[in-house]
Amino acid sequence: MTPLHLGDVSITRAIEAEGPSFFPGFLLPDSTEEALAGERDWLVPRHLDPASQRFVMSLHSYVIRTPRHTILIDTCVGSDKERPSTKLWHRLQSPLLNQLAVAGVAPEAVDFVLCTHLHVDHVGWNTRLAEGRWVPTFPNARYLFHANEYAHWESMEAGEAEHSGGQDDCFADSVLPVMEAGQALLVRDGHQIEDGLTIEPSPGHSPGHVCLDLQSGGRRAIFSGDLMHHPVQCAYPEWNSRFCFDPAQSRATRQRFIADHADSDTFILAAHFADPVAGRIVDNGERCKFTTL
Repeated sequence: MTPLHLGDVSITRAIEAEGPSFFPGFLLPDSTEEALAGERDWLVPRHLDPASQRFVMSLHSYVIRTPRHTILIDTCVGSDKERPSTKLWHRLQSPLLNQLAVAGVAPEAVDFVLCTHLHVDHVGWNTRLAEGRWVPTFPNARYLFHANEYAHWESMEAGEAEHSGGQDDCFADSVLPVMEAGQALLVRDGHQIEDGLTIEPSPGHSPGHVCLDLQSGGRRAIFSGDLMHHPVQCAYPEWNSRFCFDPAQSRATRQRFIADHADSDTFILAAHFADPVAGRIVDNGERCKFTTL
């Protein structure tokens, strides 16, 4: 991604993986071939691979640089993690730290890490393996977790609720070590990292899912996490991913988000949209679409 500048703030991303991924019907069980065919003119080839007929998707972290702070949003899958539920992620040797280095970001330079939620593909590089122990990757950072999200996964870790499939106990290796190191901060709705950087609630995909609202120089960008997994959900916000915790709430949150930001100047930066990731939601009369910069 070419760095995006909003006032005196710059945004770039570090990529862990990108390319053809899920089949549409797997990721979005409510989707139909007929509906997708009506959106192919803007989906192919950036968002839908014509050869494999798979969605083109990404795993990445965003880097926000303000005059005061360096902020990392989400930390992907990570390296050396035991992830037997997902073969491609099991004991992965992730390039993310190298990607951050290319962007000029050393782990020691990160001031804040915001996890939009605590799913396995958003917390992995919270920690790294050092002498047989999981330790925080970013030693000088405060890690921001929404209090509701943390409480949910803490209760699961304690056996008070049924575990979600595919998490592979990432709470134990990628969240708890940060808490034990004293680097975590549990935040609530409306928490400000600094002026112009506000954490906003967007529950449904997970109980405490959040977005980050950035306003600088008269411009606005929203880091939307997994509120949408794929750009086609701009056209069909009623389509949930199979990974949504509360389908009804997830659908309502997404529909409200699309209505609020369609035909605005707000840049949307999602967690899994492929390059070019930054874009706007445009209402074409019948349905919305995602237009990239």
